[in-house]
Amino acid sequence: MIVVTGAAGFIGSCLIDKLNSLGHSDIIIVDDFSKIEKQENYIHKKFQLKIERVEFEKWLNENPNLVSYIFHIGARTDTTEFNKEIFDVLNIEYTKMLWNFCVKYKIPFVYASSAATYGGGEFGYVDDESQMPKLQPLNPYGWSKQDFDIWALKQTETPPSWIGLKFFNVYGPNEYHKNRMASVIMHSFNQIKANGKVKLFRSHRLEYKDGWQLRDFVYVKDVVEVCSFLYQHKIKSGIYNLGTGTARSFYDLAVSTFNAMNATIQIDFIDMPEDIRDKYQYFTEANMTKLIDAGYKKSFTSLEDGVADYVKNYLIKEKYL
Repeated sequence: MIVVTGAAGFIGSCLIDKLNSLGHSDIIIVDDFSKIEKQENYIHKKFQLKIERVEFEKWLNENPNLVSYIFHIGARTDTTEFNKEIFDVLNIEYTKMLWNFCVKYKIPFVYASSAATYGGGEFGYVDDESQMPKLQPLNPYGWSKQDFDIWALKQTETPPSWIGLKFFNVYGPNEYHKNRMASVIMHSFNQIKANGKVKLFRSHRLEYKDGWQLRDFVYVKDVVEVCSFLYQHKIKSGIYNLGTGTARSFYDLAVSTFNAMNATIQIDFIDMPEDIRDKYQYFTEANMTKLIDAGYKKSFTSLEDGVADYVKNYLIKEKYL
């Protein structure tokens, strides 16, 4: 069976939907299922077993022969959390446990890394493993992903196939539960619905206009498409970027949201909180050459098309994927 951790969350639940569409219901879903607000993400999906995150290691050791593949999407992703111990337990030690299980029982392993590992972008955004030890993330979340990536690259014993995916700015259905950590598209939608305006951060760097900070926004449907490609094709093990390869501004994102809602564009600029100014990424853009050279040929959804689909088919209708 296929394991999906983080199954009640945003990307994990969308991945289950993708696997279901490919005819897979032989899925073990793993998460902290105590949060009622996340139930709609998974209760209508097809799966065989539901296992609590804290019980999963014990279950694995008792049922190793039932597992054929692991997608480890679950993680603590709050970039405003500064308690390093939380990240050590959930993002590093738990991932090491799964890695070692996959080594022992020869199971393919895909795990979620993050573009947060690139920090301020001093060394660019190329997924060159020889350069990864130089990276300097800007917060404990980014460091937790960086620390595991470097640990994985040092291992002499590895799963038969392993892939770390550096997710860039993922947006799309099934993030209703994320509150302040939801995508800017969802926040923009809620602001427009409430008062007809969107608030964007002013720039505190001269080379960027207000609202023109740039990120690589990638639609979650593209993310799970890549995951399904990895499940169906064995590529060279290693760490790969997963964005679109094109940086877009928050202004573009807001305009796309207004357009999808058929609303008049009204944007207010507010000061960025001082406590995050020195930890803020002004530019990210995934170099996607490595994944494309490995055989992934599908195009990525444009920001305009992705926002339109998300807003019109999910947010307005309050639907889930």
